[in-house]
Amino acid sequence: MGEAYIVAAVRTPVGRRNGQLATAHPADLAAHVLRACVDRAGVDPGAIDDVILGCVNQVGPQAFNVARTAVLSAGWPESVPATTIDRQCGSSQQAVHFAASCVRSGDMHLVVAGGVEVMSQVPLGSSATLGVQAGMSHPRGGQGWANRYGDQQISQFRGAELIAREWGIDRAAMEEFALASHARAVAATRRGAFADEIVPWGTATTDEGPRPDPSPEKMRSLEPLVPGGSITAATSSQISDGAAALLIASAEAVRRHNLTPLARIHATAVVGSDPVKMLDGPIPATKRVLERGGLTINDIDTFEVNEAFAPVVLAWLKATGASHDRTNPDGGAIALGHPLGATGARLMVTMVHRLRRDGLTYGLQTMCEGGGMANATVVQRV
Repeated sequence: MGEAYIVAAVRTPVGRRNGQLATAHPADLAAHVLRACVDRAGVDPGAIDDVILGCVNQVGPQAFNVARTAVLSAGWPESVPATTIDRQCGSSQQAVHFAASCVRSGDMHLVVAGGVEVMSQVPLGSSATLGVQAGMSHPRGGQGWANRYGDQQISQFRGAELIAREWGIDRAAMEEFALASHARAVAATRRGAFADEIVPWGTATTDEGPRPDPSPEKMRSLEPLVPGGSITAATSSQISDGAAALLIASAEAVRRHNLTPLARIHATAVVGSDPVKMLDGPIPATKRVLERGGLTINDIDTFEVNEAFAPVVLAWLKATGASHDRTNPDGGAIALGHPLGATGARLMVTMVHRLRRDGLTYGLQTMCEGGGMANATVVQRV
């Protein structure tokens, strides 16, 4: 197997719901990062073998293979193909995995991987909600599902509550974690940590989500998302808009196009987990990717674990023994936001730039996914 190198990594600022990116067409937002990605690398777009973008709610402006629409909207040659994939919140991290596999196999040499989601226009769950409203069956309305799981509630909110109870994580710990996420994101923004990775969208140059002065008192006053629960909006990821992209290259492409690798894909893994708890997959995914990479948790210099909900990361920290100081050191989705199909690539972009900036060697990224799955990736600075 050959090597797969990351030779460019960019993202838009992450916008709040109904914020600075809310009116952007998803195809235009994705096209923006596609152009920026190849411009950074200095590659002719016509040399790109494929474009793989993640997008969760593929309906309305995100329908009809938004990746292909983005390629054409970017002005790239019509000969450049593209596909859109859905592995729920891990969609664009999976796009990176697919791109790396294509490059390692020798079938392709230059692949753009990334994702886009404009949740201000296409709300969470739109594809299912609109289908049911049109008289279609619910995605989990089949007999096979009913035979196996019955009619119990299946939701990310219930899953997060189940994880909090299983791991003994109380509301106070979640709120402390959320406050730290905002503080880290604000500090990172102020010191310019995101400057090299963000490509502005008009006047939008910085992430909208981080709060410079979140109120612990206000956090404590919020009602739980589910009756009797402990998780609130403050300890959950923000609904957001954004796009991100990375250019994955083979060793041959690096030589041919005189590219400078930022990092190499060291190991990848994807696992399935309990679809009722849904969100604890990062724990076994981390174990698997470390085994595949011949590494231990102590070999990793920095971690990105998606903050879908505070207990997801807190349980992961307990299970793996990883350092909180090295986990999401520049804040996570609680502060920075979670534009579903783009988040996996956004985390990867941030982690790769941190490896370069801080002179670190290994970074590990993992995230929970709807349906009970998780991706994990180890990258190595080169």
